[in-house]
Amino acid sequence: MKAWGGRFSAEPDADAADFGRSIDVDAELAIDDIRGSLAHVSGLRAAGLLDEAEAAAIGDGLRGLEAEVWAGTIAWDPALEDIHLNIEMALAERIGPVAGKLHTGRSRNDQVATDLRLWLKRRLATIEEAVVGLQRALVCQGLAHREAVMPGHTHVQPAQPVLFAHHLLAYVEMLERDRGRLADTLARADRSPLGSGALAGAGFALDREAVAHELGFAGVTRNSIDAVGDRDFVVETLAMAALAMTHLSRLAEELVWWSNPAFGFLRLADAWSTGSSMMPNKRNPDPAELVRGRTARVDGHLVAVLTLLKGLPSGYQRDLQEDKPPLIDALAVLGSSLRVMAGVVATLHVDEARMRAAATTGFTTATAVADTLVERGVPFREAHHIVGSLVARAEAIGVELTGLVDEDIRAVLGASSDAVAAGLAEDAGLPGALRAAAELESALARPDVIGGTAPRRVHAELAAAAERLGIDHVGPTPRR
Repeated sequence: MKAWGGRFSAEPDADAADFGRSIDVDAELAIDDIRGSLAHVSGLRAAGLLDEAEAAAIGDGLRGLEAEVWAGTIAWDPALEDIHLNIEMALAERIGPVAGKLHTGRSRNDQVATDLRLWLKRRLATIEEAVVGLQRALVCQGLAHREAVMPGHTHVQPAQPVLFAHHLLAYVEMLERDRGRLADTLARADRSPLGSGALAGAGFALDREAVAHELGFAGVTRNSIDAVGDRDFVVETLAMAALAMTHLSRLAEELVWWSNPAFGFLRLADAWSTGSSMMPNKRNPDPAELVRGRTARVDGHLVAVLTLLKGLPSGYQRDLQEDKPPLIDALAVLGSSLRVMAGVVATLHVDEARMRAAATTGFTTATAVADTLVERGVPFREAHHIVGSLVARAEAIGVELTGLVDEDIRAVLGASSDAVAAGLAEDAGLPGALRAAAELESALARPDVIGGTAPRRVHAELAAAAERLGIDHVGPTPRR
């Protein structure tokens, strides 16, 4: 039986029928289709389009189908095009012809739009849980290594010393923005299209708001043409997923580098590493690499749906059948990537000594030395030049800035502008002050501003994040 067969005298070509089927994809929406149908039954009963016995029979039948779907015992018929007709025919097999009244006042156009929004609401709730899980893993590692120092990098070159926890908290911030985008997406998707019909609205006095309330929607869509063709919420979800995956990919990239023995900052646990089929020595961070690779897949899904929509007129077009594969896959990839990265981060072995040693190389404390000169009245541009000369001198003789003796420092200061050199020459304690500023702890403590890497600021941010995320102990494993 077709949902539309009365108009036609011939069966569809077999290839055309195969080409148009979507049951292999939209079976994912089965629970949501049944939920939407149960609420629609309530609306039909309230409008007098079903009597009490009919509504009870259809409702009982749908709830029985729902139990079969959850149990995995129902078999879908590929000849029935999609999940909507599969459920309607399965219902008819169980309760008889009264099942044919279920589709009163609705079209598959508003039906699938409703199903997809219901599915998205369910799925995004699990995505948010996974985001929080990764945030917890990051914060717990920060708490477990709250004093660990590492070199911060720009251009993949040593820049300034930072706390390892400060670096981890950068990803907590990124993920928090992802949570915000998820909430924004959900807020706009939280409107029921049911009752919009094919495009003009239902032909019966259905109480759309009551049905929406029963389904847990915040409200109803306001234009039937827009409601059946709107897939903005799909694009917004994919954009959120693509950006979240980009954040995970950036973290994955750093884990790959830091686990390389040339860095040696950390090691992935055996359970989250793989070996080589040829080289017995290898420890490969494959989960992180796969997250990095699958980011491209999610990016592609976003572009695919934007391209799909760009040429469509308003209202429903069959092209929109192609919105579900990218959406379903993107959220599956994002959810699994979040969970995998949480597992990787929670079980990292961190080498604090190796990090600290790296933080003392590359003259990472030079900015703090320049800031110390500024405090003594030297214009920053000149202070920058002076410290650059100190770095060049230290590099030439093979020492760090803390290894420069007074004569080295005085020689560089004396080569600065006459006004600056004269002023600094009277400061007998300046060489010692500059060496002190070049010490790791001094440089680390200097950015004592909100959002800076000074230990007291980072510790406060860790405490705030732990409280916000419900973390009640210090350790590498997040609370479940």
